[in-house]
Amino acid sequence: MTAPKPPPLNSLSDAPGIHYHRSSEHSRLCTEADSALLDENNPRIRRDIIRIIAQYLDSQGLTSTKVTLYDEANVKQQRENNYISDVVRLRAAVLDGEWGEVDRICSSAYLKDKKHILYSVYKQQYLELIDDNEPQKAFTTLNKHLKPLEAQQSVHGEFRDLCYLLTTKSIQDAPAFRNWDGIASARERLAEYLQSILEFEIVGRESEHQHLRPNRLVTLLRQAVAYQIESCQYHSEAVPLVPSLLTDYAPVVVPNAEQTSFVGHLGNVKCTAYVGPYAQLVASGSSDNTVRIWNTDSAECLATLRGHTSRIWDICVDRAGSTLFSASGDGTVKVWDIRDMHKPQCLHTITSDDGGDIYSVSLNPLESHIIMAGYDRKIRLYDRVTGRVVQTFHGHDLSVAQAVANPLGNLIISGSKDQTIRFWDMMSGSCVKSLRSHLGEVTSVATSDSGMLLLSSSKDNSNRLWDLRSLKRLCRYKGHQNTSKNFIRSGFVGDSLIVGGSEDGMVYLWDRESTNIVQRLDGHQGIVYDAKWNPKRGILCSASDDWTLKTWWFSPQATNNNVEL
Repeated sequence: MTAPKPPPLNSLSDAPGIHYHRSSEHSRLCTEADSALLDENNPRIRRDIIRIIAQYLDSQGLTSTKVTLYDEANVKQQRENNYISDVVRLRAAVLDGEWGEVDRICSSAYLKDKKHILYSVYKQQYLELIDDNEPQKAFTTLNKHLKPLEAQQSVHGEFRDLCYLLTTKSIQDAPAFRNWDGIASARERLAEYLQSILEFEIVGRESEHQHLRPNRLVTLLRQAVAYQIESCQYHSEAVPLVPSLLTDYAPVVVPNAEQTSFVGHLGNVKCTAYVGPYAQLVASGSSDNTVRIWNTDSAECLATLRGHTSRIWDICVDRAGSTLFSASGDGTVKVWDIRDMHKPQCLHTITSDDGGDIYSVSLNPLESHIIMAGYDRKIRLYDRVTGRVVQTFHGHDLSVAQAVANPLGNLIISGSKDQTIRFWDMMSGSCVKSLRSHLGEVTSVATSDSGMLLLSSSKDNSNRLWDLRSLKRLCRYKGHQNTSKNFIRSGFVGDSLIVGGSEDGMVYLWDRESTNIVQRLDGHQGIVYDAKWNPKRGILCSASDDWTLKTWWFSPQATNNNVEL
């Protein structure tokens, strides 16, 4: 019996007037929200934020909290006042040439951009010693004060010219100082530089007296939400209602058509991962021992990472999209710098003790540690700063298929061939809980963005959903095939869908609540091992035994496939 597939909750798939923006069109519509737009460390911005929060607290009747906020902010205000006083004293000492006082102020004062200020001050002192024909004192100032601050030079080659002045007859002989017009003028210019710092601070204070528009925080939040909606790939004519501010708005659509096929691997494709926050690139790992990075829109292969001597079982990419991690059957995890697609570099190779296959690689939420697991039944936690394994987790009876950290970063969750799911305390390394519900090998584990749900896949032809708070099984998803020796993985699609691969060559999508199959994507000619959803672009990417990677999207023109219920 067949019936029309039910749409998932909050899906736009059946909404009228759906529009899809490709990345080129998207780039014209929206400015990327990066750190260059707003310096949160700017004193004026910090004070503005405090005023806006205080206004909101006042509007909600939280007067005591507002008073506490201002009390704590006034402690920092006193530091700001001390800073201005220090700069005033430093400026006066420079104008008077009181270098002893300058040294005392610089050694004790709290100065923002302290290194650059120190470099400017010591450069002036050094030039005056050269001008007064005191090369020995100048040499001491150069070595003791300026050399450690060489990186602060105003223009390239300036420090070299400072050294050159020890051998010249006149300061103007050095290219960087041809415009030297005497000690007094140079002091005035340095004083003007310090004055500009003061004016910046004072202007920031003036912002405290500017009128603050009513409901400023709510207005900014509405603008942020509007930006998130506009930056989405899919748009509906109906205005969406945003249910939460804890995550970025991302409408869930049910993909119904193949968008792009990525061809180039010389073996089956085991895994995939998006590169960067906007998923303009996608990476794939293959049994041809390589990782390839593709342009998501054009399917052009931009880089091929070579170096492994066996198949790639798993890959992951940091949030910035600058570093890729690959786990291989050669018993290693390689760390790749992929910022330059023309010259990707292997930064480091991490080798397991016994050289067995490494099936899983992932990062903890802070991206400070690498989590590795594989054939030797162990899970290892590798510190990226110290470059060593800081914790090893023992307890599984057979090889570990996948290991991930929970969103809080205090637990590692692992699934194994021994049919168990284990929970490990990150600090102590001890197993705090073990679940045995699957009737076959566990092939993958994944947590929801909220950290409250766990999804597991097994070779008993099922994917299971767990409540991470109570560790109770909530439901089971069936209809796909996962019984043989392959690692079939599953994952979350927003809050309302579940996606997974299958040995029948299809990508399956289930409604999370009802467990009904809402879509089967048919296009691969072999086993689908992995499928990943990207909320920013609204696309699904699948990796298959047919040597290809495919992306899937919702096409308003495509006919909806019926599914068997």
